[in-house]
Formats: sequence, structure tokens, C-alpha cells
Amino acid sequence: MGKVKTLDDLRKLRDELKNQTSLRDKSEHSESLVQVKVAMATCCIASGSRETMNYLADELDKRNIEAVVTQTGCMGYCYAEPTVEITLPGKEPIVFGYVDEKKADEIIEKYIKGGELVEGIIPMNYQNIDIDKK
Repeated sequence: MGKVKTLDDLRKLRDELKNQTSLRDKSEHSESLVQVKVAMATCCIASGSRETMNYLADELDKRNIEAVVTQTGCMGYCYAEPTVEITLPGKEPIVFGYVDEKKADEIIEKYIKGGELVEGIIPMNYQNIDIDKK
């Protein structure tokens, strides 16, 4: 941001710095928080992922749900955009497809708050390799 000329400029700068600090603080103990990754490649953005990400970030904050909302590149599910990966503390990540605001609200209420699976899960087609196990 350039020079601060108005009170609104100052408030905007304060909010930006506050958000950066909040994300940094949350990242230090992210494994104990809900982690939300929104795919933001070109096809994702064209399908509405920016609106989905903004909605999720705003709603999780409004509902006082401790979460880290970040963006990621292509997840490879272009046919199901916007896609969102949710990782609850101590659980495996789940990817949801076709996530608009209505679906995002359902994911927050049923899956994040209640632990209940909802429609729209994209089956995992890979496994993590644990190098430490031999």
C-alpha cells in the first residue's frame, strides 16, 4: 500500500496487517484447527472458487470456528470445480466438489460442526507414502 492519506486507508492497512498476523499465529498450531484449502487455478476461479473461498472465510469467522483458510493450485478435479479440501483435526482430508455458497454452508453446518458426511465427496484416488515405516 502507498501513502496513508485518509482514515479509511489507515483502517485498511490495519486490517491487512491483522489478517497476516492472524494467519501466522494460526499456522503455528494448524494441526489443531480446521484446515480449508480452496483450489484457485484458472479453471477453479472461472467456476467460482474465489467467491466460495471468501464465503468460507467469512462464515467460519462469523460462526467462531477456528480455521485456517488457504488457497491451493489445481487439485486435478476440473470437472467438479470449485473444489475444497477440508481437514478436521485428527482426521484424513476430504475433498468436496461443486462447492458453491449453499454447499459451503452445508459443509460448515453438517461436516465441520457436526462431523456428518455430506454429498459431494470426491473419492481419494491416491495414498500417502509414509517413508518412516519400513
